[in-house]
Amino acid sequence: MSDRGAISGVVAGVSFIGGVGGAMARSSLPYPRPGSSPGDVRRYFTESAGPARISATGQLVSAAALGRFTASVARLAGESRALRVAAIAGGGVATASLGTAGLCAAALSSGAARDEARAARLHRRAFLAGGPIHGAGFGILVGALGLAGRRSRALPDPLTSAALAAAVPNVLSPLYLLAEPAGWLIPIGRFPGLVIAGIAGARIARSH
Repeated sequence: MSDRGAISGVVAGVSFIGGVGGAMARSSLPYPRPGSSPGDVRRYFTESAGPARISATGQLVSAAALGRFTASVARLAGESRALRVAAIAGGGVATASLGTAGLCAAALSSGAARDEARAARLHRRAFLAGGPIHGAGFGILVGALGLAGRRSRALPDPLTSAALAAAVPNVLSPLYLLAEPAGWLIPIGRFPGLVIAGIAGARIARSH
């Protein structure tokens, strides 16, 4: 049975990657990394407010799409209660955390960054929500997608294997809170996970 709403998996990836790419292309300043000085955070979000809004919009659209895609993964899980619960829990965390990150970025680009102390707090909150917390939830969702797709035979084995592999660095991304070098797990897991969700979403949406 097809699930046309699963195309939201494509929307989630395109909007997030498009937002990040669009912001990078339009800003002359690098996005402040975690631990950047309050002055650098203020400078970026005041001097590159337009690009920052592009990124924030991409995150918010992606969060909404992930919420819808979560329903498709839960549906794909069929009679497996454990997989349905995992999909809903992981997708719920991924959606809420990315939405929080997007709202923080929107606030920073709309004047909140003028106060350096507030800018630093919001920037830190945005990173934690949109980075390790989102990664953990997204990893569970992608893992549930891989297992449900394999169990139902709705997705080819190479794609489900890729989903399970991408789930691992996402789930492990909260290790950043213990060791900063683990921050590399966030992009290593996220971008392949978004591509996989998009491919899987497109296949589910057009399947019969």
